[in-house]
Amino acid sequence: MTTKDMEPASAPPQCKTNPSRRILVVEDDVVTLRINTKVLIKSGYEVDGAEDGAVAWDALQLKGYDLLVTDNEMPNVSGVDLLKKLYAARMALPVIMVSGKMPTAELNRQPWLQIEAALLKPYMASELVDTVRNVLLANDGVREGIAPQPN
Repeated sequence: MTTKDMEPASAPPQCKTNPSRRILVVEDDVVTLRINTKVLIKSGYEVDGAEDGAVAWDALQLKGYDLLVTDNEMPNVSGVDLLKKLYAARMALPVIMVSGKMPTAELNRQPWLQIEAALLKPYMASELVDTVRNVLLANDGVREGIAPQPN
């Protein structure tokens, strides 16, 4: 399922602070996927959704994204497995992992599987929006060779 199935007839205009930012949200809980997608769309982002890592991997190969927000514990392909696929394909994409239980031990054993931020479930919508904004700003600074300004 993609957010196109969940989007209103006319998507809100892009905010000037979030121009053309495309985010892929991966979450196997349909309600959480719908809520996260709507929150990010209302914040001015272009958002696609995927119900598991396998669907997300297909989407990542078809479209360019500025950010991946993924759950870890999912059927077919987990969030960590999705990170491994990104690494193997040499896709440079910032990642926010959201999960009820972070795979800290596995990520520590494989430090090349970098994530920019983590959100423990349950979290508030404002925490998601703030984390997305901060990761995108930090990534812009890296791409442009400048440090992001503190809030």
